[in-house]
Amino acid sequence: MADQNFDAFLLVGFGGPEKREDVIPFLENVLRGRNVPAERMLDVAEHYYHFDGVSPINAHCRELLAAVTADFAAHGVTLPLYWGNRNWAPYLPDTMAAMKAAGVKRVLAFPTSAFSSYSGCRQYRENLADAVASVGDIEVTTIRRFFNHPGFIEVMIESAKDAIAALPGAKVLFSAHSIPNSMADTCSYTAQLQEACRLVAEGAGVSDWRLVYQSRSGPPTQPWLEPDILDALRAEKAAGTAAVVVQPIGFISDHMEVMFDLDYEAQQLAEELGLPFLRAATAGTHPRFVTMVRELVLEYLHGAPSLSVGMLPPRPMGCPVDCCPRPAGRPGVR
Repeated sequence: MADQNFDAFLLVGFGGPEKREDVIPFLENVLRGRNVPAERMLDVAEHYYHFDGVSPINAHCRELLAAVTADFAAHGVTLPLYWGNRNWAPYLPDTMAAMKAAGVKRVLAFPTSAFSSYSGCRQYRENLADAVASVGDIEVTTIRRFFNHPGFIEVMIESAKDAIAALPGAKVLFSAHSIPNSMADTCSYTAQLQEACRLVAEGAGVSDWRLVYQSRSGPPTQPWLEPDILDALRAEKAAGTAAVVVQPIGFISDHMEVMFDLDYEAQQLAEELGLPFLRAATAGTHPRFVTMVRELVLEYLHGAPSLSVGMLPPRPMGCPVDCCPRPAGRPGVR
C-alpha cells in the first residue's frame, strides 16, 4: 500500500459517567433503541453507584491517549491525536466538529474494541458515520480489529502468567461480554474469542481453561452467549476445581463490567463458595499494547505488514459490506 494521507488519529471510546448525576443519562444513551427492561437499567445504575457513579473508562482513555501520544512522538508519527466517545463526553460529534475546525479531512479511527460483533465493530462505524454527517466533509477510516495481533496476545499471555504465578494450580476462565445469540450467529465474535483464548493459554502454558461470559443485559427470554461467569464459578466448585483465575480477555481495560461483575460480584461469590479466585490484569496502557496501536497505524500510513498470530488471518483493513450486521430491531444510524 502506498503512503496514505491521513490528517489525524482518533481514539474512539465507549464513554462512561464520571459522577453520580451522569449515571442515568449515560445509561439512557447506551440503551437507546434497545429492548432492555427499565428495571435492568436501574440494576446496572446500582453497579455505578457502588463506585460513586465513576466509571474508570474515561480515565483509561486519557491515559491511553497520553501513552500513544508519547509513543508517536518517540517514533516520528506526526498525526495530531483526538478522542471522542460514543455514549458520553467528549462526544464523537463534538470531537468531529473540533477536527473540522482544525482543517482535518482524513481521520484514522481506533475503536477500543478488539473483537468483531455488531456492538464491537459496526456500531462504532455507524456512530462515526453519524458524527461525520453532523459536520460533513471528513473521511474516516476505521482501524481493523486486533484480537489476534501479537501486541494484544503477548500482553494477555504476560497477564495470565502473572496471575497463575500468584495462584498456582488455578483453572483459567477467560471472560468476555455476552451478546445475544442472534448477534453472535452473524459475526465471528465467538470464533475470534476462542482463538484468542487458545493463543493465550498456549503461550502461558495453560491446559485447563474455558471461555465464559458476563454482563448480559437483555430480557430473560432472549438467548445470550453462555455460560455466565457466576454459573461457571458454581460449576467449577461443584466439579472440585481447586482455584480459578479469571482473565477478562474481552476487555482492553478495567471497564465497569470488570470492576463490578468480576472484582465485586464474582469475587464475592467465589468467597461464598470457598473457591480461591484471582482476576488477571487487562491490557490497559501496557507498553506492548501501546506499541501495537502504532503498528496498526503504520499499516494504514505506510503499508506496514498486517501482523497476526495463530490460525485465523488478520482482519481486513477495510470492513466488508456485510461485516457484523445490525441485529433485527436495532435502529439505524440517526
